Amino acid sequence: MSWMKLPKRVELSDITVRDGFQHEEKWIPTQAKVWIAEELVLAGYTRLEVTNLGNPRGMPQFADSDEVLKQVRLSKRVAGKMAEVELTAITIREKAVDRAIELKKSGYGPDRILLMVSTSASHMTKNSGLDHASYWQEAERCIRKAHDAGIKVNGTVSTIWGCPIEGPTNLHDAVTFARRFLDIGADDVEHADHDGSAPPNKVYDYFSMILEKMPDPRRHVAHFHVTRGWGLANVVAAMHAGIVRFESTLGGIGGQPANFFDGYPVAGTGRYYYQDPNNVGLISTEDLVVMLDEMGIDTGLDVDKVLATGRMVERIVGRRLRSETIKSGRIPKKPTGY
Repeated sequence: MSWMKLPKRVELSDITVRDGFQHEEKWIPTQAKVWIAEELVLAGYTRLEVTNLGNPRGMPQFADSDEVLKQVRLSKRVAGKMAEVELTAITIREKAVDRAIELKKSGYGPDRILLMVSTSASHMTKNSGLDHASYWQEAERCIRKAHDAGIKVNGTVSTIWGCPIEGPTNLHDAVTFARRFLDIGADDVEHADHDGSAPPNKVYDYFSMILEKMPDPRRHVAHFHVTRGWGLANVVAAMHAGIVRFESTLGGIGGQPANFFDGYPVAGTGRYYYQDPNNVGLISTEDLVVMLDEMGIDTGLDVDKVLATGRMVERIVGRRLRSETIKSGRIPKKPTGY
């Protein structure tokens, strides 16, 4: 590793059950979602994103959000480990935040919620229904309410390296937005390449600026898509800049909410993000974990169990997914013969 500055340990989150399955055009059974979450906990994950608490009319995959949270929280299979696990739910708007708070009071709500701001004005309105000024006001209220209820808040910054509606964006705007999230009380910031438009050199430039202005790497999470195949290269670039927290999905699934679900059209994301339903997705959890292991970077995870879980996810969704390592496996550590 002498050729670049890399961490000895990183912290990984898996977001398959939420971000991965939001793109699926068929219903994923509640028990499958819960089983995957349990397997990931048993593999060593302590941060999982498991559902979206917004109105399920637009994303019917999450009609079981309360039940998923409850079953994962109360699971007997992982009961001895759940005290160390942080469960995240997406809550873009205030009604969803209020719902998270009520679930928290009931004893099985999320430990952490996510708010989201796009640097692009048009994407901001399309994604949330509010302009920037209105959303920042709402975010301040939501952060206060969530903290009063004992819930952490992540502030996600989107359209950092490009916008699917407006085109090129300014990296400095995203730095400003990340700073604003921390200033109004967010516990950490997710920096999201939601359309796979970030090349590695600009990833390095951006995170170098971020850590110069906000130097605690524990408060920053990198989120990369693989629309153009650059996901793992971007992980290495971000690590070189000093980032140590990353998130991914099993099989590299997910990306954008489905426009078609169980035989009928739904609101989904819209054509601006969804021209080819097969051309989206996140970094593959399996490939990320194996790559880091081969690089000698500690993840604290059971690599073989992660691979086994990924193979089962292919059976759950019913098709071959993006992971290379569940097909090719880990690099052999001894001669295999002919």
